[in-house]
This record gives sequence, C-alpha cells and structure tokens, in this order.
Amino acid sequence: MLDLSSYKTFPDTMNGAVLAIGNFDGVHLGHKAVLTYALDIARKRKSSAGVMFFSPHPRQFFSPDTPLFMLTNPRQKRAEFEKIGLDFALELSFDAELAQKSAEEFVTQVLVEGVKVSHVVVGYDFFFGRGRGGNPQILRELGENLGFGVTIVDAEGLLPSDCDKEPNSELAASGQLIYSSSLVRDALEEGQVKRAASILGRNWQVEGVVTSGAGRGEGLGFPTANLSLSKGCHLHHGIYAALVHHKENVYKGAAYFGKRPSFDNDEPVLEVFLFDYDGNLYGDTIAVEFVDFVREDVKFSDMDELKVQMDEDCRIIEQVLTER
Repeated sequence: MLDLSSYKTFPDTMNGAVLAIGNFDGVHLGHKAVLTYALDIARKRKSSAGVMFFSPHPRQFFSPDTPLFMLTNPRQKRAEFEKIGLDFALELSFDAELAQKSAEEFVTQVLVEGVKVSHVVVGYDFFFGRGRGGNPQILRELGENLGFGVTIVDAEGLLPSDCDKEPNSELAASGQLIYSSSLVRDALEEGQVKRAASILGRNWQVEGVVTSGAGRGEGLGFPTANLSLSKGCHLHHGIYAALVHHKENVYKGAAYFGKRPSFDNDEPVLEVFLFDYDGNLYGDTIAVEFVDFVREDVKFSDMDELKVQMDEDCRIIEQVLTER
C-alpha cells in the first residue's frame, strides 16, 4: 500500500481513484464497511482504491488542551487499511489551512483538483469543511455538479444482547447499537475489552516504546515492560489478560494499567509482565493486545500481600489465554 501525505502532489497514476474519507479512529467494523464499499467499487471499475484520513484528529486541533482518547495511532490505522487491501492511504495534516476551507473549497481543491477522484465513499455521519458545514447530502450534490459519484454508507451495528451490557448509546432503526469510536472508548473506560473487541472486530491494542521503571516488579519476581500512554487514555484501571507482540513473537502476559496506589499513586502507567520471556526490552517497540479484564485496581497493605495476588492473577490469566 502506498503511503501519501499531500493532495497537492497526488500521483497522476492514481487519478480517478475511489476514495473513502473519514477520521477512522479505531478502524472499527463501521469504518470497515465504508472502506470495503470503496474497495468493491474500485475493483469493479478497475480503479485505485484509497482512504483519506486526518492527523491530528480535528478535535485535537480545535481543542489542543483537552486530551482525546485516541484508539489508534496513524501507523496502526495504515496497518488496518493495508489488511483490507486498499492501494493507498492519504494522511492529510489537519492544520489551519485545511480547517479554513469551506465544504465547497474542500471538495473542489482537495478532491477534484488534487486527488481527481471518480467516486467518494463516506459514512452517514460524515461532516466536513469550515464549521462542519458539509454533510453527506451536500457532498452528493457537489459530486453531481463536479463529476464524481458519492456513496453514503448507512449506520451499522450489533444487537445490545451481543454486548456484555448495554452502554448509553443511540440505537439504529434496526434496534442495533451503532458502531462508533465513542462506543469503543466507553467500553474501554469501563474495562469491557471484550465489548470493545465486538465493535472493533479485533482486540484493542496499544503500542509504544518500553521505558525503564522503578524496578519493583523485578524485586517481586515479576519484571515488567513499562509503556507511557497519552494523558487522553481513559482505559479502566486494573489487571488484564494480554498478548504482547514484540518483533515477530507473541507472548502471553499480565497487563496492569493504573496509578499504582500501593506505591506512589502517580500518573497512570501501563506495566506488562510477559510469561516465558527472559530478556531486556528497553528501547524496543511492543504492542499490547487486551484480551480480557481480570480485576479492579486495589491498594495492598504490604509487598507480601501484593505478591500473593500477582501469583493468583497470573494463574487466572494463563487459564484465560489458554482457553480463549
């Protein structure tokens, strides 16, 4: 898949592409419906199929002091796009210039003059242009005037009975919960990683560079790999059954996210103990895949009590990951 970063230098070989547009944070099943529509249309027309997404997320641009719980980083998004089979991903910088374009200017300058699209696919809730002045119907009208087609993908979702519990969310006309990034964030904030997976179509992952910690885990016999997540991360505090991806290997592991109330009660940190691994991961990039929630974060009276609980946590997690 070709990675692109500017509509102003869009390659002529991709002219006439079918383009899916959106933020696609999480690349959940609703997003995948939009992306798959674009791919199917392109293949029938023997055109290139691509996706346009924005970085940073517009909400981060307009409210830089308000941390946003991002489900995926740009690299993770591109990896999901590539799995679907798209030919290119165009990651546009959401800056002041782009934010000031009206809906008509965005369509004319970016889609028509820049990318030279033949067809655009968006979700039912797609808004664009200055002040969110554009919507799917306006996009369709502009497409009719400027010579490209538009497909608007309806809401998709899952039945409330398929969730661990019904979250607060609008229902689609069919009685389904509408797939959305917000629904995934809500699930993760409650520790419902299985429910998040039912919306994403895969287990949620975070990735980052392993940093040094206080070394308490090693002293307890549970050396951990530490990751610093963004302040916007609102994952529920507690212990999780996890899979840890490092280079070409996957390890079972126990993941902890929280403020370490038994020690410093500081900023939340992600610590992961890898089963059957003996080595130094400092400076390496790993991905932590959350499989199931095991227990709440609690404060222990002493190190011995903590170690007993950690032994029990690892026993439960080993069973969970073996039986999954």
